[in-house]
Amino acid sequence: MDQLIATLKKIEKQNYRAYHQIKGQYDLTDFTLFVDHVQADPFASASRFRAFRPWSLTGLDWLKEKSPAYQIAARDFIARTFSEFAKQESHVSIALHGQTVLDSTAVVFTEEGIELRFRVNLPAEGRSVLGKKSINILTFHLPKFVRRATIAREIDIAALERHCQVIEDQEALREQLEKNNLIAFIGNGSVLPRLAGNCDLPMKDAVEFVAPESLQVTLETPNQGPVTGLGIPKGITLIVGGGFHGKSTLLTAIERSIYNHIPGDGRERIVTNLDAMKIRAEDGRSVHNLNLSNYINHLPMGKDTADFSTQDASGSTSQAAWLQESIESGARGLLIDEDTSATNFMIRDERMQALVSKGAEPITPLVDRIGQLRSELDISTIVVMGGSGDYLDVADTVIQMHDYQPVDVTEKAQQVIAQHPTQRCNESESPLETFRPRALNGAALQAILLDGKFRVSGKGTESLRFGKEFADISALEQLQSSSEVNAIGWLWFQLAQLPGWTTNPAKEIAQMISGDWHQTMPKQGDLAKPRVLDVMAALNRLRKAQFKAAK
Repeated sequence: MDQLIATLKKIEKQNYRAYHQIKGQYDLTDFTLFVDHVQADPFASASRFRAFRPWSLTGLDWLKEKSPAYQIAARDFIARTFSEFAKQESHVSIALHGQTVLDSTAVVFTEEGIELRFRVNLPAEGRSVLGKKSINILTFHLPKFVRRATIAREIDIAALERHCQVIEDQEALREQLEKNNLIAFIGNGSVLPRLAGNCDLPMKDAVEFVAPESLQVTLETPNQGPVTGLGIPKGITLIVGGGFHGKSTLLTAIERSIYNHIPGDGRERIVTNLDAMKIRAEDGRSVHNLNLSNYINHLPMGKDTADFSTQDASGSTSQAAWLQESIESGARGLLIDEDTSATNFMIRDERMQALVSKGAEPITPLVDRIGQLRSELDISTIVVMGGSGDYLDVADTVIQMHDYQPVDVTEKAQQVIAQHPTQRCNESESPLETFRPRALNGAALQAILLDGKFRVSGKGTESLRFGKEFADISALEQLQSSSEVNAIGWLWFQLAQLPGWTTNPAKEIAQMISGDWHQTMPKQGDLAKPRVLDVMAALNRLRKAQFKAAK
């Protein structure tokens, strides 16, 4: 520590770049401080620091014996605890993830101890170093934050245990979905509505969720015992109901519950299959060498849809592409809201079929393929539908939302079908084809990186910079944290190191994020493990990515 103090005193009032002299490793007796990256100027991203403390000095070594889910939650709790202590000093910050608990690098457990990774915005006066102020931050305040966040006597152990048990229970619920033939589960007593459109906190005095008896399922958890709630079975599920009765609110809760949520969030008893993907229309996005012939064919002027590319997809084309890309990436469930879908991709009713013949319409609507996705590929679909009764013919389960409560109307839907048979024709003229994954050119990614001086960074969950290119990922509604986006960029970085064409990029990504995935990542605190589905979905939106159709 004496060396750090001496250096900061020496560079007092020098040009801001003099801060680079403090990079290195420092012994602060009971923990080691690492200064990995120093910002170039006061307005750049804050400097990156790490602090490592041996287990023997923490009283928390019992965490090493807990389950992986418990340890992820404990790391999240320690990061939140550090953040609370760091509120005393605005220059210090650590990456957090709101109401969700992610497998993050902000806190890492090793065999030897606990490592905290955080940022410090080194102080300045104009562009001059404030060395004395830095000494106060780095040698007085910061050590207190590190020590208090990593020692048992300073932590609320009861709160830590509850935090971890709630997350462990959610993992247990999710693990039981498959054997119970479910795609999602919503526990009774859950609070689905959020406080506001831009706020993920639970709405106060909201109506608690209660499952209809006919769809109730009871699952077991290791900490709170049996949990009863709505089990959404595999297959095709429609969520129907009048406007403002909670249809989209239910779907949003389902799509967000691929993640675990903190105690008090209201969604601690909601879990969804990790491989469920929310898709929508996305005008203007890029599509790379994709086989769309299941959904779009015989385009004007003979344009091929078996190897289709565009830099400006229409609503229907973009949604068809997203569906096919999700299947290619391993999706087991699709989540769709008609409000954000392309109408002509979802349905063509009887009158439109009569007016525009199938020979003049290149789109095969989803309503005519969705049953094949279920029966032939074992892909489940949950659709919010308020405008087309034709989906009733293919639905296995129909849930009506009324006053934010679910009602099982599957039998009633069958009666409606019998009383009002559809007159529309099924437009799937050919069997549902399956296609091998497209190959990815790693050399093209490497060239993009090289042109952009190897910069990789996310901007919230809206955009990802990769080299000199920016991928618009704002449509990926399931991404929760900029830390996931940063990790996606570094996974692309690893793909770029692979020679030639990678024949199955999704498989390569799955291997990269298995086990101790962060070992192959930069030692940064703002990374969180993403899904393969999201890594691939973002990659499909990188306009200069190069794919090659499978032969």
